[in-house]
Amino acid sequence: MPRSRITGNFIDKTFSIVANILLRIIPTTSGEKEAFSYYRDGMSAQSEGNYAEALQNYYEAMRLEIDPYDRSYILYNIGLIHTRNGEHTKALEYYFRALERNPFLPQAFNNMAVICHYRGEQAIRQGDSEIAEAWFDQAADYWKQAIALTPGNYSQAYNWVKLKKPFE
Repeated sequence: MPRSRITGNFIDKTFSIVANILLRIIPTTSGEKEAFSYYRDGMSAQSEGNYAEALQNYYEAMRLEIDPYDRSYILYNIGLIHTRNGEHTKALEYYFRALERNPFLPQAFNNMAVICHYRGEQAIRQGDSEIAEAWFDQAADYWKQAIALTPGNYSQAYNWVKLKKPFE
């Protein structure tokens, strides 16, 4: 039984109902419908903290999905799970892959910046200010891209970047 049929969360059930209606009325191929079902089930599992199950669903959705825009969101969500699991190198890889398909994902730029900032802080704790500076510069660049895509969002990042590396 698909995950969307067994979850008890009201929001998940509502989303599933709306998604199923859209799948019936929007002209899509059976492969696209199946890919979306896996994506939806991945999102549901992810929201419940079942990351292994979410990844399985996302990988299956990637196998079936052909649209680059839709694939970007699947890749982004895989990156989120790797970030959550502390696998920052893998997470960055998936965020990059998402941005290759959709360069208008400010949340991917933001998450990449957060990882770089974290690595900069780690370098400071290890006494390597030169490496820290490089990570902070990279974080600033990613935050600038996120802010450029969604002015008004990421206000804390904006203030940090303004102090660190003024906008050109």
